[in-house]
Amino acid sequence: MRGRVLIVAGSDSGGGAGIQADIKTVTALNGYAMTAITALTAQNTQGVFGIHEVPVDFVRQQMALVLQDIGADCVKTGMLHRPAVIEAVCAELDAHAKDVPLVVDPVMVSQSGHRLLDTSAMDVLKRDLILRATVLTPNVPEAELLTGMTIRDTDDMHHAGQMLLTLGPQAVLMKGGHIQGETVTDLLVMQNGTHVLTGSRIDTNSNHGTGCTLASALACGLAQGLDLQHAVERARTYLREALRTAPGFGTGSGPLNHAHPFAGSGQDFTEIPN
Repeated sequence: MRGRVLIVAGSDSGGGAGIQADIKTVTALNGYAMTAITALTAQNTQGVFGIHEVPVDFVRQQMALVLQDIGADCVKTGMLHRPAVIEAVCAELDAHAKDVPLVVDPVMVSQSGHRLLDTSAMDVLKRDLILRATVLTPNVPEAELLTGMTIRDTDDMHHAGQMLLTLGPQAVLMKGGHIQGETVTDLLVMQNGTHVLTGSRIDTNSNHGTGCTLASALACGLAQGLDLQHAVERARTYLREALRTAPGFGTGSGPLNHAHPFAGSGQDFTEIPN
């Protein structure tokens, strides 16, 4: 086991996204997952049916106790639903993890369309958290909300990524799964250039938690000492296999197969290059 990842995000009772997907992903990649839960959700493959907020002071306590004792090699944030939560997370990062790589997954709307970020929190997210990010991982709808622009193709994705860099992150991983076509293109946009990553679209309804999974896999790679490009490439490979081998549970947007490295898929994700 190598690489300590603190995940600050909401819980998904259906197990497909959120904290549950994050823990499964980091564990499958031979990392050590720790959590600070920001909210409890009642959901399944059909959607989100309820949200119970965790008190802000308790979010801070979870983070502080973990960071002071165990420490972290990377922090990943997910569902931070209101301004006070974002401000609290930023305060704890400054106090205990100022130099630790940070992956920000700007969770705003669930796959079923349930809003997971208060409209009042958008400015705080942009002003206080995104500027601290080592890498920001928006999908197309999230990038549109953050930039105010319409994204129709990869050229628009690149433009949006460049705009998001001005908010302060070191890099932006623009996820292209929402752009129609047989090929899915992601862009790793950095100050010194853009890395294009493509793959054939995997036709499946079992795609709940793809964003959480990709961001946590990326965070695990950074925690294990991989450079950013290598960490992104491994995370995409892990996600694609989790999609391809998804179990088909539920009647809606089903979960991925996070455990595929343990099932003899042929791809060893636990061996980390020196």
